Amino acid sequence: MDTKFSVALHILTMISESRETLSSQNLATSVGTNSSYIRKVITLLKNAGLIISHQGKSGYQLGKTPKKMSLLEIYYATQEVKRISLFQMHQNANQECSVGQNIQEAVSPIFAIAEAQLEKALRHQTLDDVINNLYKTANQVRN
Repeated sequence: MDTKFSVALHILTMISESRETLSSQNLATSVGTNSSYIRKVITLLKNAGLIISHQGKSGYQLGKTPKKMSLLEIYYATQEVKRISLFQMHQNANQECSVGQNIQEAVSPIFAIAEAQLEKALRHQTLDDVINNLYKTANQVRN
């Protein structure tokens, strides 16, 4: 998995909690990357309806409340997938080897369980949970 998921959580949290209008440059400064990368992630979030922007106006707003934005839908949007697939099987295993013939079938059920657990965890966590954790970490009370 690349960093788009964690960057998206950063962006969405900032948009949710900022009292000022944020540009992609403001977001890039906070994330510690360049604004073109931020715009790429924002495009993914906009395509999924998680961020809204208006033509001719700077800044962004959330497409839904943090409590209704699951981490799973953010993950799907940023990874551009319809299901979690963390583990890729290597190709070209030697079919003349007993391990090579059977390794994919041996590990596939284990991989599927891990991916299902991650999917379940992300489905039940929201952007609001991230925001609450942020305030706990910063020892502040959320408005």
